[in-house]
Amino acid sequence: MRSSRTPLARRLAALATGALTAVGLFAAGATTAHAADTPLRTLGAAKGKVIGTAVTGSKLTGSYGDIAGSQFSSLTPGNAMKWGSVEPTQGSFNWTEADQIVAFAQAHNQQVRGHTLVWHSQNPSWLTNGSWTSAQLSSLLQNHISTEVGRYKGKIAAWDVVNEPFNEDGTYRSTLWYNGLGSGYIANALTWAHAADPDAKLYINDYNVEGVNSKSTALYNLVKSLKQQGVPIDGVGLQAHLILGQVPSTLQQNIQRFADLGVDVAITELDVRMALPADSTKLAQQAADFKSVVAACVAVTRCVNVTVWGFTDSDSWVPSTFPGYGAATPYDENYSPKPAYYGIAEALGGSGTTPPPTNGACTATYSVTSQWNTGFTGQVKIACAGASLSSWKASWTYGAGQQITQAWNAGCTQSGSAVTCANASYNGSVPDGGSVTFGFNASWSGSNPVPTVTLS
Repeated sequence: MRSSRTPLARRLAALATGALTAVGLFAAGATTAHAADTPLRTLGAAKGKVIGTAVTGSKLTGSYGDIAGSQFSSLTPGNAMKWGSVEPTQGSFNWTEADQIVAFAQAHNQQVRGHTLVWHSQNPSWLTNGSWTSAQLSSLLQNHISTEVGRYKGKIAAWDVVNEPFNEDGTYRSTLWYNGLGSGYIANALTWAHAADPDAKLYINDYNVEGVNSKSTALYNLVKSLKQQGVPIDGVGLQAHLILGQVPSTLQQNIQRFADLGVDVAITELDVRMALPADSTKLAQQAADFKSVVAACVAVTRCVNVTVWGFTDSDSWVPSTFPGYGAATPYDENYSPKPAYYGIAEALGGSGTTPPPTNGACTATYSVTSQWNTGFTGQVKIACAGASLSSWKASWTYGAGQQITQAWNAGCTQSGSAVTCANASYNGSVPDGGSVTFGFNASWSGSNPVPTVTLS
């Protein structure tokens, strides 16, 4: 018999209580262009949903860490818990980044979604290049699952145990695991994971299974069969790596049919990529797409989690994987919330209204991108929506003695604590729906508060 679990509503209330105030990002004319006053995690809790994001452990500081900790009630390690990361050499484990993410989540009253135990990709070369008998391969898999799940017993709310087992036509993917162990590796992996942590929710996760199609039907039939056999399976993960304007019309129907099997459903890796450059029309469509996906989850009681695959465009896998595409997440590369953020908020019952910018709808957003003992790198993004600029000047006043030492893509001067940066000869024009970014290095001592930027 499965161990009892804390009711979802109680866990969500606790997660919401741990929410921090949303990080402030500054716009032209000292108007604050920040995320909605109610964090996504709190809005989600009111709807009975966990709202998560994939993260990179080394980035969980500064603005990135502030947003990750305040807006989301669940973290998924983007790469830190995959086999190639945790066991790069046979029998030698590296838990550094995974431990860091778990510790951050605990400090911010968040769940952790473990990702992923059994996958055909990102495996270490010693495993993929080895010549294993079926018995040896089974033993390796069981040991890996038992070791990793056991290490985080009681600290991981859900595991993506098996990732991407199917081809597009619904046949089993030819992998090290399927070829060496047959389809039974899936049931074995779930059984071993349950033995290592009986309280963790166990999922099968795949992509292109968001709508009703051959692949999602194969997944449906597998889950139905596993349930009938008594295999410990708690949920299905629909990755939802989507293309702009292509949310499946059968998404909610598909979520519901899995829920009707008696399992939970999670949107596990949501992003919506677009052909670059982004513009106001594409961003509006992206907001509608995010809203549509989240609303489909809200409509089904057993859809328990929506996780975005990275919350900022600066931490997205899309540009390197799909050349020419990007801007796939709810925040831009400078940590400013995009219309997509407000689409998510609206689907969760919050405000779907983007804060009005000043200076004719052109804004300047200041962010610190990296920081060390005596210095830091910062940048300012100037973006226009519903207006345009032929030239620009950004000004701010430092409050803790910071001094700019170098600048690029702008001419910057500093007199005492006052800084003024004007466009270069080649980037003064900012069209409607466009943006420019300039950067700088600076020194600091003691503290490095973010200043308010005025655009003129």
